[in-house]
Amino acid sequence: MQNNGKRCMTSPDKLDLIFKALSDQTRRALLKRLSDKPASISELALPLAMSLPAASKHIKVLERANLVSCQKLGRVHYCKIKPKALSDIDRWLGFYRSFWEDKLDHLEAFVSEEKK
Repeated sequence: MQNNGKRCMTSPDKLDLIFKALSDQTRRALLKRLSDKPASISELALPLAMSLPAASKHIKVLERANLVSCQKLGRVHYCKIKPKALSDIDRWLGFYRSFWEDKLDHLEAFVSEEKK
């Protein structure tokens, strides 16, 4: 895929993992929480009223998509957001954003001409 003459370096498999991870509202809520500050899995699970094993499964999906990283300190797993994967999505969407902006600009020009 081309984006302003530059090759998009995000592989389809990588995008599939990211979009799969973001397709679940619980995982999006976990990411939103981690955007404030790093947190343990138990801290992430508490406001969502979910079990630690359920929260861990969601975190593993986010880790596979490279959206979060976790570090074990003693018995506690601390997670933090990795924003690079989100910038990969933004870059991928940029192609479509510019495509639609161009189409809408042409439509606007056409409508303006028709009104004259």
